[in-house]
Amino acid sequence: MRVVVNLTRCQGYAQCAFLAPDVFRMRGDEALMYDPQPDDAQRDRVLRAAAACPVQAIRVDSIEDRESAARASMAASAVTGGPPGQAPPDQASTPVSGLRNAAIEAFRRHGRIVIVGASLAGLAAAATLRQEGFTGALTMIGDESCRPYDRPPLSKQVLDGWVAPEHTGLPRADELNARWLLGVPATGLDLAGARVHLGDGGTVGYDRLLIATGTRARPWFNAAEAALDGVFLLRTRDDAARLRRRLADRPRRVLVIGAGFTGSEVASVCRDRDLAVTVVERGPAPLAGALGGVIGAVAADLQRAHGVDLRCGVTVTALEGDSDGRLRRARLSDGGTVDAEVAVVALGAIRNTEWLRGSGLAAGHWGVGCDAGCRAFDVNGVVTDDVFAAGDVARFPHPLYDYQFLALEHWGNAVAQAQVAAHNMISAHGDRWPHLASPVFWSAQFGTNIKSVGVPTFADQVVIAQGSVEEHRFVAAYGYRGRITAAVGFDQGKWLESYQSLIEQAAAFPPAPRPGDRQPVPAQIPDHTIRERQATVVVTGHDPSERRAQLVHHR
Repeated sequence: MRVVVNLTRCQGYAQCAFLAPDVFRMRGDEALMYDPQPDDAQRDRVLRAAAACPVQAIRVDSIEDRESAARASMAASAVTGGPPGQAPPDQASTPVSGLRNAAIEAFRRHGRIVIVGASLAGLAAAATLRQEGFTGALTMIGDESCRPYDRPPLSKQVLDGWVAPEHTGLPRADELNARWLLGVPATGLDLAGARVHLGDGGTVGYDRLLIATGTRARPWFNAAEAALDGVFLLRTRDDAARLRRRLADRPRRVLVIGAGFTGSEVASVCRDRDLAVTVVERGPAPLAGALGGVIGAVAADLQRAHGVDLRCGVTVTALEGDSDGRLRRARLSDGGTVDAEVAVVALGAIRNTEWLRGSGLAAGHWGVGCDAGCRAFDVNGVVTDDVFAAGDVARFPHPLYDYQFLALEHWGNAVAQAQVAAHNMISAHGDRWPHLASPVFWSAQFGTNIKSVGVPTFADQVVIAQGSVEEHRFVAAYGYRGRITAAVGFDQGKWLESYQSLIEQAAAFPPAPRPGDRQPVPAQIPDHTIRERQATVVVTGHDPSERRAQLVHHR
């Protein structure tokens, strides 16, 4: 049995923890933890818990909810011209539309789709393709040797010691009737020949391609220091297994480098295990890069209240080991040192686009550029019609945010965008969907459920709209030029859906009423200007018919 909880939807009512306590656990007031692969003896309890969930956030042996299944059924009906499962009509209303419908139906039956990235997004897209009636050849390519698994539990349940790393596999992978090429990374893309090049020298041809290669953890900058025994990254299942074993040995101190969501969650697990932990963050506060300095200061208070040795405004300049190659200390930019036996490098992610260099796609450290329908741009900024992108690696324009291009590393976005991409790959132009979902993400740390809707960094002001900062139970609303753009809740998940509606309706900021008529303050959003000169676009030619863009990469 495989269980997936959509924690972007979960509102912490806790019925599941009462009905199946061996599978679901509540930490604090709203932070839900669960076993993704419980024993089958728990099935009846889990099914009762899923039925009782007021927001229907629990999925058993599936990653789609009822809404997406119904939408997929309607989409299949629209393409075939009749009820789901019914064959398309013999004749359409016009010869042109009839030809288009026939071509689409032929592709659904006999086309070749390749998904590069055996990830959450890749699996969600593959499941949607099959659900919407695609019966052609489906190939899944992944650089890891295992089938898709869920990453959020790695920094929570797995490190906590409750869930085994191998119990994080996602459901439905066995039902796809797909060809799996695992442990063989994609190394290149031939757009003209419609072929993916593989690390073993082979190639795979396609009619439609989905790029869902996601991200990888940013490594420590010094390779020799990164190789010290005791220095860890946390991105893959193997990473989590190695770190879990080392934490079980009870090191005297753990150093966490970076206080983003992953680093903060690792620090939380260490304190839960009564391990001494020091967190070093170059910014003014934990989570400031995602939530701004005002709410970051609250996160800092939360960490210190739980015994974290938090040091902000400094960086780690070097990691030092002993004569046996074991980590012993870190040197800081303020001249200080930290003695530690374990260091977790949590410096963010790198989008996996190197394999696309020279392919002719608009792909670089920013991700793969695509439109709101998930169709990838070529290097000239012209949309393709047979290459799509979804998940962490995709960068797309969002109408709610002045059509700025967003790259979202969120669980919910990976699923929603993959479903849109899959639908559009096998649909006529007029039946395609835009990806307009409001970004939602969550984090469970120090017994607190932190949930966000919208894009907090797209804001100039923030106000505490309800609750108490001192009690770490509140909702902060973000605004930009008089319009609400995001909301963040600390143990207030039940309210986020109403704020999502306000964001989607372009409601006025600040919202009213507010406790004590609190006034907005500057959100203290950091400057996100990209300073790394990795790729430059050069335009060549003089006549409009010959002008072309070219990516010039810098080392």
